[in-house]
Amino acid sequence: MKKILGISGSPRKDGNTSYTVNYALELLSQKGFETRFITLAGRNIHPCTGCWSCSGTGNCVYRDDMTEILLALQWCDGLLLASPVYFGMVSGQMKTMMDRCACIRAKYSDDLLMAGKVGGAIACANSRNGGQETTLQNIQTFLLQMNMLVVSDGLPYCHSGGTIMSDADKDAWGLETVRNLAANLGKMLSRPHVR
Repeated sequence: MKKILGISGSPRKDGNTSYTVNYALELLSQKGFETRFITLAGRNIHPCTGCWSCSGTGNCVYRDDMTEILLALQWCDGLLLASPVYFGMVSGQMKTMMDRCACIRAKYSDDLLMAGKVGGAIACANSRNGGQETTLQNIQTFLLQMNMLVVSDGLPYCHSGGTIMSDADKDAWGLETVRNLAANLGKMLSRPHVR
């Protein structure tokens, strides 16, 4: 059974971003995938200082909540990252988590731990044109840096991922993009050549 990890990058534990990730994970669970949810809200994750002590070993000098996240990244076959839009970009919590994944890049010389896994992105903002596309690009750049396969929400919209406006549970159009993203992620993971 393929495993999918969803991470909410919001500083709010029960906000729109967490709601949306759990919405997508529930859809994937109904399709037979094993799912797991992690929120970055309230997590103690020290910023990466670029010391490269992890070079060759993959072991970071900081022992904090990132350890659990790194183990979950190793566990999953598919990854769904979601962030609220902060000034047209991912939240500070999401960026800090991404930066701490430098230890993944530092450890592997032949390939990366995340190579070949499938990833998708969700962005939540206050308005329809509230910076979701650039935030999705932030997340997708990270996924590509991890040498992952990246999926979008696909037809009929192809907006690079799930795009939520304002109250997630009331955004029918936005939730459709999340459903499409979850379906695309599931389809890609079901292909025989994908991890």
